Amino acid sequence: MKTAGIELRHFSEVEAVWDTLIGIYAEVRADRLHDPHYSVERYGERLARHATEPGWEAVVGYEGEEAVGYIYANRIEHDDRWWKRINHPLSEAITQPSTLAIKELMVRVPWRKTGASRRIHDSLLAHRAEEQVTLMVNPLAGDGKVHGLYESWGYKDIGQSQPSPDSPVLMAMVRARRQAG
Repeated sequence: MKTAGIELRHFSEVEAVWDTLIGIYAEVRADRLHDPHYSVERYGERLARHATEPGWEAVVGYEGEEAVGYIYANRIEHDDRWWKRINHPLSEAITQPSTLAIKELMVRVPWRKTGASRRIHDSLLAHRAEEQVTLMVNPLAGDGKVHGLYESWGYKDIGQSQPSPDSPVLMAMVRARRQAG
């Protein structure tokens, strides 16, 4: 088992970490790459689009020079398509605050259950100015364990979303960027 003694590096330009993000994605999703939605090509298209959005940032964790996992996110506005894809209208109390949308969070198998994902996540949020953070998760991932992990980090369900016709139905979640206590 690997340890969570990792170095966290922040990036605001995707070119510097493109190959790293693609490589980790391909490894973590290896069993799903045959599905068009999960193909490396489609992931690359999403990554390229997301990296042009306002406030894009990635954090990559490294053990030595080996990348263990990453997160990337960008700022979204109250009228962003992110909110509009949710299966029911949301109150302004959810859509109006400044919001950071986590688009991907992945950790390679040897570093799972070490605290690496939480450290990578928290490093991203530590210096952001947004009031809240949102993400979407496949509620079936890890037999529900991934959703449960996000709940344990303070995220609350706000509705379902299917970002593209061939994507799974995801659970949208939100929490305050800074958690009390």
